[in-house]
Amino acid sequence: MNRELLMLVDAIAREKSVEREVVFGAVEAALASASKKLHGGEVDMRVTVDRDTGAYETFRRWHVVADEAGLQLPDSEILHFEALEQISDIEVDDYIEEPVESVSIGRIGAQAAKQVILQKIRDAEREQLLTDFLSRGEKIFVGTVKRLDKGDVIVESGRVEGRLRRSEMIPKENLRIGDRVRAYIAEVDTTLRGPQIVLSRSAPGFMIELFAQEVPEIEQGLLEIKNCARDPGSRAKIAVQSHDKRVDPIGTCVGVRGSRVNGVTNELAGERVDIVLWSDDPAQFVIGALAPANVQSIVVDEERHAMDVVVDEENLAIAIGRGGQNVRLASDMTGWRINIMTAEESSAKQAEESDSVRKLFVDKLDVDVEVADILIAEGFASLEEVAYVPMQEMLEIEGFDEDTVNELRNRAKDALLTMEIVREERVDNVSQDLRDLPGLTPELIAKLSAGGINTRDDLADLAVDELTEMSGIDEEQAKALIMKAREHWFTA
Repeated sequence: MNRELLMLVDAIAREKSVEREVVFGAVEAALASASKKLHGGEVDMRVTVDRDTGAYETFRRWHVVADEAGLQLPDSEILHFEALEQISDIEVDDYIEEPVESVSIGRIGAQAAKQVILQKIRDAEREQLLTDFLSRGEKIFVGTVKRLDKGDVIVESGRVEGRLRRSEMIPKENLRIGDRVRAYIAEVDTTLRGPQIVLSRSAPGFMIELFAQEVPEIEQGLLEIKNCARDPGSRAKIAVQSHDKRVDPIGTCVGVRGSRVNGVTNELAGERVDIVLWSDDPAQFVIGALAPANVQSIVVDEERHAMDVVVDEENLAIAIGRGGQNVRLASDMTGWRINIMTAEESSAKQAEESDSVRKLFVDKLDVDVEVADILIAEGFASLEEVAYVPMQEMLEIEGFDEDTVNELRNRAKDALLTMEIVREERVDNVSQDLRDLPGLTPELIAKLSAGGINTRDDLADLAVDELTEMSGIDEEQAKALIMKAREHWFTA
């Protein structure tokens, strides 16, 4: 029988062109499955086959679990303290094994054994095909639509399949069986039962790879696509940088008579592409990203990672774009929150901010409006700046002597200390369930408390615009926090 087993393994390995080790693993799995059925319950069995003689042994085994965890599967688990009575140095997650009588291959049932072995071999073949495909390092999957599966498209390339989900297709795209398709390899998920290569035609990475195929200078390292933002099938923006002063990054990507950019556009259902010059200066990068709109001025807010961009009335609609598309893509590509406004709106906002800072200085520093306006004109916008900016910088302000500067600095420090004490007193009123909410920083908790939000339910009751105005965070973050605060309403 053992000799027949070795002959069977050799025959299957040759027929299926797989390693003998894979077939041995399939045989062991078949024997273990048969042993498990024989014993019944949720027992765990392990079989080892000697690769030289064909002899095999069967073991029943128990997984050692922590005492406090308890037994979830009594037939295949053992508590740690009980395991220690058998093996003195055994640890949690080890196994205790006990030899049991092996099942004869003849008793397994030819059909059952064959099914288990063939399935194992199919899995191994599939894994080998996937490994061989991925080893080529390709980022674009080129294949033919094989079938449709609940709205998704299964694309076949050779003997390898990829899944293009409906959500990852270009809107209004209608793919049919037999169509030739190119898509970006977004993910490889070996836990999926069907095709394990997850494809996308809407991901920014797809456009980057298409340009890499159209523009040889990218592969040569002369050009680099730094960022990409897409509204699939409609419009996109890419940021390019040249690593060779002799190479014009934008012109090179466009190509002669637009041949290169048109090659990408045609693949993406006419998606229009704005090619932007990348800059390590965030303000300059944002100005370029908003093209074709002309920018008058820009104010950078590092703390909020936002920029106020001023354009004239003539450029306002262009900067925003249809449905806000232009500014949204520019924001996605640069990573900055961009606020488009006219000169009048900017002036009104600056005046409002100046009034707020002026009131702060008058109230907290106990100075008159004239001194507050001098500080504002010199660029001071907070008590922290007054308290801790190098003294020499303040002495350069006309009309400020050393005594004046020292007095202002001391008053600012005293005001900050008083405000911190008040803040801590307010925070003490905040409930523990709100403090424990993921995503809330101490600073944000203080702002919420100042606005009368002291419990998780208080936060859950807020509207998104109320939270953004109160805290200064962006709309997406506010929405996420509110939904997180409401989670306990739906779980019992």
